[in-house]
Amino acid sequence: MALTYAEKQAVVAEVADVAGSALSAVAAEYRGLSVSQLTELRAKARETGVYVRVVKNSLARLAVKGTEFECMNDRLSGPLMLGFSQEDPGAAARLFRDFAKDNDKLVITLGAVGGETIDAGDIGKLANLPTRDEALSMLMSVMQAPVTKLARTLNEVPGKLVRTVEAVRLSKEA
Repeated sequence: MALTYAEKQAVVAEVADVAGSALSAVAAEYRGLSVSQLTELRAKARETGVYVRVVKNSLARLAVKGTEFECMNDRLSGPLMLGFSQEDPGAAARLFRDFAKDNDKLVITLGAVGGETIDAGDIGKLANLPTRDEALSMLMSVMQAPVTKLARTLNEVPGKLVRTVEAVRLSKEA
């Protein structure tokens, strides 16, 4: 069923609002997927904080106009599903990559982050970005390493003294 002009405006406004606050975007061709597979993909998207929407390409071009995802406009063709990462930059790429492993009909076509497009072959790099919690834990381990090393070094001084005194005691006993 065709959308009315008002419905098209609502779709463009909704996608533009999401695109304005999104960290990254991924487009994938969904031709050949069943309704149950698409429902499963949407359920996983809700769990991971990814906004997924099937939008006509002309409406998607209007929606991303003025956002950092405007660079995708010239490569939007065919039946595409757009995924916008809301919480961490790699979420949409990770969702589509993992879903495409089980469903070969889902073909990732392109992505965008920071105003630059990412080819389909490089989506894995975006998907492998650490989540916020992983990045914080890596930062904390890097910050903790010098303190830990200092504590070990300071603890070594009395330990060496004890070992030296013990060696002197053993040598006097012998």
